[in-house]
Amino acid sequence: MVITKFRVASRSKIGVAIKIGLLAVLFTPAGMLRAEPAAPAREEDGKFFDAEGNPTYRIKADGTVDWYTYSGFRRYHGDCHSCHGPDGAGSTYAPALADSLKNMTYQQFTEVVIQGRQVARSGNTSVMPSFGTNQNVVCYMDDIYVYLRARAEGALNRGRPEKRDEKPQAAKDAEATCLGGG
Repeated sequence: MVITKFRVASRSKIGVAIKIGLLAVLFTPAGMLRAEPAAPAREEDGKFFDAEGNPTYRIKADGTVDWYTYSGFRRYHGDCHSCHGPDGAGSTYAPALADSLKNMTYQQFTEVVIQGRQVARSGNTSVMPSFGTNQNVVCYMDDIYVYLRARAEGALNRGRPEKRDEKPQAAKDAEATCLGGG
């Protein structure tokens, strides 16, 4: 819903208009595009990279996400959402990663996930445990990152992506190697 023209008679009507706009954003069907995503600079075996060589996502015009973004959604919700909330939206005790990634490099993200960290603010200390020995996180680090990057950049709405590419052979091989089966 887009409100293009209206006459304001009171402050309460402005509040209603804002609430209507927010509800329209909140109730957009899951998995739909919210913004025109930037095109990846290169592709290698179904995996996409930006101009700096960092992993990124690809979302086709019809909403189909690449395998790694879809896998990142699954892995995030398997290991991260219990603290950081569904879809990277945050919780009462852990930050919204969809917001954090707006100011965090790929290297910083991987360092925090592998090493963990403590942050003290206003007398409160929050602790991110290390996931450096958790194969369900480490083996899918890039997948989790590209999913959260798509969320941070506004390219992917909340919820399970409705369409995805098939799992490339390179992903199957990397998974088997990382998990010790290949």
